[in-house]
Amino acid sequence: MREERLLTWERLLRTKEFLSSLPQSVLKGEDILIPDMVVRKLFRFAGLRRSDIFYDLGCGNSSAVAIAANEFKVKKSVGIEIRRKVAIEARRKVVSMDNAQIIIGDIRKAAISDATVLFFWFTDPRVIEPMVSRFQNELNNGARVITILSPPDLMLPTKTKFPFFVFQKPFKYAKQVQEQIEVIFGKPCIDFVESWLMAGKYIDELDVVPDQHRRFVNMFQSMIIWINAWNTGVACEKEIPPPVYSYLGILKTFFAIDLSDLISKKNKK
Repeated sequence: MREERLLTWERLLRTKEFLSSLPQSVLKGEDILIPDMVVRKLFRFAGLRRSDIFYDLGCGNSSAVAIAANEFKVKKSVGIEIRRKVAIEARRKVVSMDNAQIIIGDIRKAAISDATVLFFWFTDPRVIEPMVSRFQNELNNGARVITILSPPDLMLPTKTKFPFFVFQKPFKYAKQVQEQIEVIFGKPCIDFVESWLMAGKYIDELDVVPDQHRRFVNMFQSMIIWINAWNTGVACEKEIPPPVYSYLGILKTFFAIDLSDLISKKNKK
């Protein structure tokens, strides 16, 4: 049962799977890198300040650690990356900074107890479950966990501006996904219109999609969001709405993308 709850948001939004489907020109190398302007926006939203100790969990080759140290002047900025080659590359961005470092290691085992702000962006339950437990047991009251697009497990955000979330200890938790969705969106389910708006907000805030691809990506991502909401039982509609059929047809006819088989038959009315 717990595993099903952990998988719901992963199925609902599938962030990295979605981004990997975009044209390669949208991405930087093998990693999904958040643009620097989005990192700054996220840090301002989280209220990152000089007294903070910042951790980027699974930092990759992102500039977040450097931006936190150099521009937001945090007390300490730490990136943790399990891939040695990527971590070594990331170190080049902070080599001249006394208040920044990149650690090679598994975030599930690395020391994080002194952190006051942690950036955590994972959809794998094998990472989410142990880290949520660590956040609860090891962080001090007042520590903030920040993320993009989907909450870790059933944590309830202290502050939301979709697709950005802040969770502050002492943490609060929903008993079920519907409760979490209601706190975030004001209702316990996601309808087609909401899925379209969610996709649009995500595209606008992360600014990773060229204008010429925007309409297609909005359509594609909104379909992924709605289909996964339907499959996990949190769609508002009792029947598949006409716009879903229309966009599925457009994707299949003009882009050779058939998403219809993804719709769970057991939920079809």
